Amino acid sequence: MPVETIDTSSQDGIPAGSDKERKSPVETTVRASACHVLDEDKPKFSLTTKVIVLIAGSFCGLNCSVGTSIPSGAYEAISENFSLTSKMQLVLLNSLNMVGFILGPLLFGPLSEFIGRRPVMILSYLGFFVFMLACSGAPNYPALLAFRLLSGINAAAPFSVVGGLYSDILDDPHKRGQSIAAFMVLNTWGAFAAPLISGFASRLSWRWPFWAASIMAAPGIPLVLMLPETYAPVLRKKAHQSSTESCNSEEAIRTPPRPFDARKIFLRPAILIASEPILLMSSIYLALAYSILYLIFQVYPIIFQDMYKLSPSMAGLAYIPLIIGAGLALPVFFLYSSWYHKSRQNGKQWAQSEAHRRLPTACAASPCMVIGMFWLGWVSQAGNSPIFASVGGVFIGFAFQMIFMSMLNYITDMFREGSASAHAAAACLRSICAIIVPFGGPSMYQNLGVPWASSVLGFLSLFVGIIPFVLLFFGHRVPSHRRDASVST
Repeated sequence: MPVETIDTSSQDGIPAGSDKERKSPVETTVRASACHVLDEDKPKFSLTTKVIVLIAGSFCGLNCSVGTSIPSGAYEAISENFSLTSKMQLVLLNSLNMVGFILGPLLFGPLSEFIGRRPVMILSYLGFFVFMLACSGAPNYPALLAFRLLSGINAAAPFSVVGGLYSDILDDPHKRGQSIAAFMVLNTWGAFAAPLISGFASRLSWRWPFWAASIMAAPGIPLVLMLPETYAPVLRKKAHQSSTESCNSEEAIRTPPRPFDARKIFLRPAILIASEPILLMSSIYLALAYSILYLIFQVYPIIFQDMYKLSPSMAGLAYIPLIIGAGLALPVFFLYSSWYHKSRQNGKQWAQSEAHRRLPTACAASPCMVIGMFWLGWVSQAGNSPIFASVGGVFIGFAFQMIFMSMLNYITDMFREGSASAHAAAACLRSICAIIVPFGGPSMYQNLGVPWASSVLGFLSLFVGIIPFVLLFFGHRVPSHRRDASVST
């Protein structure tokens, strides 16, 4: 929990040794706690605090994921209400939200490493909630697009901050990996379930999908307000302010307050991704998976509504295999993580390599993504059942989820205290790709047809899918300049 700052009497000109200077037992305890924080590289957190952080972080991520894709099942209702004539206008609903996912990480990731995780999470989640409500009341389409952009900026915070948040409270890579994996599964379920929710909600009104997302997000407000500060440098800074006099040691002033340098703070993600080849390669792999995810939100209506003539609500059921695939990835990740952990404890030679902690599961995801894209392309024919066509989503959902669980954990392990900036850099790159690809997606599927357009993505997945193999076998040879040397083992 944050250590409160207590004013010292000497600052008010009260002479030493006076009655007013004598400390109460509570004040003495807090001062001692401040000294304790200063004396430790990382503060210790109680089980209750950890549970609060884990639940709040996951709940925020789930709802922000729902918000990113909530219009996808309501395109028809939105188009009718605002008299839209072009599908490209509808693409803007998700693409402008993704612009927010470029700007948000660049702001919130580095800022959380200066002012702390807590204020960033609170302000951004409240902003997300307010602008999601604003979407439901938009008077015209430009206003709706503006609110989607602002909602996206705020919704981006959990995806760039939670990795660092969990790293703050969980030193054990095994527990940290499982926690981040569970966080990612909830995010994916939220993104895939949102079109299903909006497909049914839009039967009432185009506004109802946004109202539904706001109702779901409301319980997260008290949760995020309960979040304690967890970032060690910020805790040391607060402790320094309250203990410079009382600790009476050189250790008490070893962490002086850092000046606010906006240029240094907000350029940190760009510097990291430019100077760290491992971060760049990991970000490219994540960007491909993320682009396919957001392209699916454009492609599924083409396949299941235009080709199979299903209603928006029934077409939304095609997302269920994606959800199932993402769910299957979690136990597989947990089983491998536990096996690695036991092998490392038993002294197995292969398990002593940090690369084998996360990357083998990412390697397993690569062929699954290729299979899923070719299935989607060549099974989605007018003569085949739409149910059979949608089954390929199990492979895509599994691959997407496994890639994100593996690579986001890998980034957290590599950059530890700087992981928020590293995640911000990765989030920025994949959001750029998630904006560009969906704009070309509908025209590509229209010109090439479903089979060959999906095959293009399958071949691209095959090519980019070599990245985790390269990192696994040759990552130790890649130079690193800013990686935290104290990677937990």
